[in-house]
Amino acid sequence: MAMRFEWMGLDHVQLEAPAGCEEEARRFFSGLLGMEEVEKPEKLRVRGGAWFRCGMQMIHVGVEASFVPAKKAHPAFLVRNIETLMRHLEEHGVAYRLDDEIPGLIRFFTEDPFGNRLEFMEVR
Repeated sequence: MAMRFEWMGLDHVQLEAPAGCEEEARRFFSGLLGMEEVEKPEKLRVRGGAWFRCGMQMIHVGVEASFVPAKKAHPAFLVRNIETLMRHLEEHGVAYRLDDEIPGLIRFFTEDPFGNRLEFMEVR
């Protein structure tokens, strides 16, 4: 059977966070990382959370009543000038862990304010 659809890419990745997370999410994703906040559709605003643009994709921070941080599953952000980002995070007291396990990549891991794992990488 032939498939008649085409993969276009990812639209967004959803991260979970506890109730009341919105201001801290804005501080981290917009304030610290410089991502543009995207206004949620009116019907979804009652659910809480916040959306942020990351290149052509988005990060949706969604409220989960039984929130548990994701320690393994994570988004991986592709960036340019990763050393500048690392210095920026250091200046703001954000710890990260460098990883050199994949040849041709500079990459590191950190956590969002809610304990979710985040990966940042640059192809070299």
